[in-house]
Amino acid sequence: MEASSRKVNKVILVVGASSGFGEACAQLLAKNGHTVIGTSRRAPPIPSQLTSNPTMIPLDVKSDESVAMAVKAVIELCGRVDVVINSAGIGYAGSVEDMSMDEYRDQLDTNFFGAVRVTKAVLPNMRQQRSGLFINISSIGGFMGLPFQSAYSASKFALEGFTESLRVEVKPFGIRALILQPGDFKTGITDNRIFCEANTSESVYHKACKDAIDTTISGELSGQPPIELAKKVAKLIQLKEPSVRYTCGPTMQCLAAKAKYWMPASVFEKLITSEFKQ
Repeated sequence: MEASSRKVNKVILVVGASSGFGEACAQLLAKNGHTVIGTSRRAPPIPSQLTSNPTMIPLDVKSDESVAMAVKAVIELCGRVDVVINSAGIGYAGSVEDMSMDEYRDQLDTNFFGAVRVTKAVLPNMRQQRSGLFINISSIGGFMGLPFQSAYSASKFALEGFTESLRVEVKPFGIRALILQPGDFKTGITDNRIFCEANTSESVYHKACKDAIDTTISGELSGQPPIELAKKVAKLIQLKEPSVRYTCGPTMQCLAAKAKYWMPASVFEKLITSEFKQ
């Protein structure tokens, strides 16, 4: 797809802008001249006017009330919302058997329902202005199930299906939505990964889980900095008719995203099993 020939500065809401992809996107897009509102659970109170760019405001993606208040504030401060980048997220690790239902719920409530809450809150404004773009940050775990990260993959698979449905529904109103699938990047998720409570040395899955997550961590620590994804986002927001799905990251992981759909399932599964040593 071709980018618009004239760069238009936009009002951009970056959800989860205190670290990682969100922080990198907020900083770069503000530097590029866009008006950026970033969110974080621990951000200072909502200001009465914009005095910095990006401006940080509080938002807890797990709270309907918090999301509604934040979106209302953005519209009052800026008059509109042109782009939403849903990048807030956490990552649980552990076997399916060891993971508790509460841990599954927490994972989905943050990564999936959080994006749904923000989307629903912003849509009425975008529909009235008959324009807008949602960029939902997925993962390589959104197109293949990562061993011992079933909760994380489930949240990203859900986000991808949601985005595909959203695209069709809102297109008549001039609104676009796309999925961006990062591969391994050097972000805070490595240090902030949450191991399920039952993932102890007594678990029959403990060693296999450790080996699989060590493989993941190795890729993350050698990955690109988040600014590289932010550069991709900066290009995507200028597209007139973006496609549904884009990848970003190590070449082999980007190729794997495409290979899954033409490679025999049994062969693809063997490749994943060999990658995540057990």
